[in-house]
Amino acid sequence: MRKRYSALTIAVATGLGLASGAQANVTFNTFVPGSAISAAEGGNHSTIAFTYTGTGFVGSVYYGTDNNQLYSTNLSGGNVTQYGGAIPGFSGEVVVGSGLGQGGFAAGAVYAGNGQGSQIYSVPSSGAPVLFAALPDGGNVRQIFFDPGNTYGGDMLVTSNQGNVYKINSAGSVSLLASIGADTEGMDIASSAFGTYANDLLVASEGTGLIHAITPGGSVGVLPGSFTLAETVSTVPTDLCSSNNPLQGFYVANYAVDIQKADYSQFCAYQGDTIVTGELGTNSPVTDIHWDGSTYTETLIGNLPGQSEDGIFVTAQRINDVTTPEPASMALLGAGLLGLSLVRRKRA
Repeated sequence: MRKRYSALTIAVATGLGLASGAQANVTFNTFVPGSAISAAEGGNHSTIAFTYTGTGFVGSVYYGTDNNQLYSTNLSGGNVTQYGGAIPGFSGEVVVGSGLGQGGFAAGAVYAGNGQGSQIYSVPSSGAPVLFAALPDGGNVRQIFFDPGNTYGGDMLVTSNQGNVYKINSAGSVSLLASIGADTEGMDIASSAFGTYANDLLVASEGTGLIHAITPGGSVGVLPGSFTLAETVSTVPTDLCSSNNPLQGFYVANYAVDIQKADYSQFCAYQGDTIVTGELGTNSPVTDIHWDGSTYTETLIGNLPGQSEDGIFVTAQRINDVTTPEPASMALLGAGLLGLSLVRRKRA
């Protein structure tokens, strides 16, 4: 069980320059109120994870009532209800992720990992969850992330508390990508504007406060500096503000209260950068890492009201990925429409 921090202890990163006179300018608002989550989860609103599915969102809660029962919301954060059946044997920090229509994973398909075990389940919106894979190191599943392109084969990427990062294909076959040597958690792929580590998989280690960079071939680097209780890592796309879709934004589990959202427009100044949150008991820091062409600089840009847990940056690309059918699906749709046309002609 991970220790929960109740005292505010912010350590300034070493090796990175905190921007002089920087002010917090990213603000959060309640997206899913704790009362609505509590009503769906038997009185439990200790939010842990949250993911976007295309038609809405799916989240999880911490130890206690319905710890192994996911909940869902609509696109506005309302209509909170239980999602699917209870996941067998799950406890602790139940993490969730949704497919992006790449590598054979269905767009919007929900997967959940066991915070106190190595199992990963596929969770349908109704009916019983199905065991999908298990981590070979026997460690706890800490994060589930889907490769949005083909840099990592479009596979599911999973971190464990044993310090390993795995690739899992759509058939449930597990292979080791890299070993960090420390508890690993949040992940995202760096933008093309992120200097030395452009397009690498960035992985946070809460225990060490380090952000590791993993190449597609499995080589491991370390960003300069350290980040207090590093929790989430989120890349701001270089074209984030070319779309004004109001769904875009940073959604994060504000433990143990609710789900918070920061609108995408607040991140327009940080396009191409990497955003990191720290898991503090209150006022969790939100920091920006920027490559200026020669060095990396860190700037405090906001604070989450409570304790930062898993979050997701919903972008125009992600919205497109989970709402646009895969090529195979499009082919099937085309075949279906052709068949319907032939039937109509025959009837005529």
